Amino acid sequence: MKGYVLGEVDVKDPAAYEEYRKNVLATIEKFGGRFLVRGGRSEGLEGAAPAGRLVVLEFPSYEQAANWYRSPEYAPLIRMRQNASKGRLILVEGA
Repeated sequence: MKGYVLGEVDVKDPAAYEEYRKNVLATIEKFGGRFLVRGGRSEGLEGAAPAGRLVVLEFPSYEQAANWYRSPEYAPLIRMRQNASKGRLILVEGA
């Protein structure tokens, strides 16, 4: 089954976040992942409205998604993203 990383990101420092954006794709692709959603227009239909931008990453498997997040390649980018934004990431197995 495929693995997905769902992100809700409220950017606080756009310049620093842009540096993150420039570097993250190579790490995602190394683990077979790709963006399905990367920002764009959104609205809350039920419950609280999204806080900032939404991101959906698809990986070949749950394990590949977890390996990407825990990889040494992504580790410095985690800190970069957290310094530039607030939010949450969720790892989920999907069909």
